[in-house]
Amino acid sequence: MTTNTSTASIRLSDEAVMPLRTLDPTGPLDDLEWLDQAIGDARVVAIGESAHYNGEFFQLRHRLLRYLVERHGFGAYAMESGFVEGQLIDHWVRGGEGRLGQVMANGTTSLMGLWTQMRTHVEWMRQHHRTASHSVGFYGIDMPGSMVSLLPGLDAVSAYLADADPEFRIDPRIRETAAVFAAMSAFSAPAAIPAYGNVADECRDALTAGLADLMARMTSRRLDYLRLTTADAYERALRALNITVTLDAMFRELSRGNPQGMMLNREATIADTVEWILRREDRIVLAAHNGHVQRWPTTLPGMPPSTTMGMHLADRLGKDYLVIGTTSANGQTLNTAPDFYTGKLFTELEPAPRSGSLDALMAASHDGPFATDLRRLSPADATTVRAVSQQRFGTFYSGLSPLEAFDVIVHLPHVTPAGADQAALAHAPREVQEAFSQWKPA
Repeated sequence: MTTNTSTASIRLSDEAVMPLRTLDPTGPLDDLEWLDQAIGDARVVAIGESAHYNGEFFQLRHRLLRYLVERHGFGAYAMESGFVEGQLIDHWVRGGEGRLGQVMANGTTSLMGLWTQMRTHVEWMRQHHRTASHSVGFYGIDMPGSMVSLLPGLDAVSAYLADADPEFRIDPRIRETAAVFAAMSAFSAPAAIPAYGNVADECRDALTAGLADLMARMTSRRLDYLRLTTADAYERALRALNITVTLDAMFRELSRGNPQGMMLNREATIADTVEWILRREDRIVLAAHNGHVQRWPTTLPGMPPSTTMGMHLADRLGKDYLVIGTTSANGQTLNTAPDFYTGKLFTELEPAPRSGSLDALMAASHDGPFATDLRRLSPADATTVRAVSQQRFGTFYSGLSPLEAFDVIVHLPHVTPAGADQAALAHAPREVQEAFSQWKPA
């Protein structure tokens, strides 16, 4: 074994390293058999990523999903993407009609469906539905409208109430106010947030009150609604409304200058959505950023530590929640600087991870992709991991205790941008198409 010489003095033992032969989702799966012992009877297996839109992270999640479905009967894939929009992909993977490019563009949020590796992932789910004894459902867990528009959630609730409560009319001022700051893509946040700030206080208060009235109506009339609609339709509409209420609260926190409050609202609600899925599915593969799935507070630059979705799920599910975190050594990662919005989608990682980070430890331990089960380390390896106090998220570092945050770590030595899916991009908003046209892959 060769090692990264800059950090070779601090590394895991060979016994802790479980090499992965490939990231190809179509390849043999025997090198993943360590998962059998690692997952046990867990009902939710969360797979993190250090940053969005890297091709290798998409491939890893696809490959792990395939193993967990084929070997352990997992029946749902839940992803950090809009809950409301995700129903479109779920319909398609279960055999529904539609062009996949359009389904990917409109069935995901925050650019998640605009990549060729995601296309391969979704195509596999549909093929599995055709040939296997059980389907794998697709679920989004996040806010609608790429977290900058209440309209998808409001429209979903309105469509449901047209069947369940046909004499009722939602106060048109709710949608009118939401439309003022509505923006339907991940590139719209710089415009949507100040637009919300320009809405008069009384209008913002009326929007929040109107959403609360809608929630009271839907919950108090549940039995009446179930006589006219299915339980599934009611539950989906109520979940969509819950998420929309949270998105409104997130905007209110931002307007108060409290981004941590915004994050706390989001994390608790996406945890609620995972629990909602668990009432429908026996076992779930959950894909999201490391900062969401970890059982440890996330620290973003300039902000105090914040409770994560993973902490909520660990508290509620105990041993039924298992977390696979990820690290990387070098390559390109998502650009989080303002010029992201002008087409610089990715930026270079530093040549080697910072000394003392989990990424540096993993990079020093093995040259290829590998996994290590943190719960089955030797005493010496456990001591080595305890000395780590931070992990890289994209281009910055966040403090954490790896042994408490994760159960398993998968290390990918080199990460690169995913491939842009032209068929999906053709159905994306114009501003997204323009930004991608400015992107020059390395």
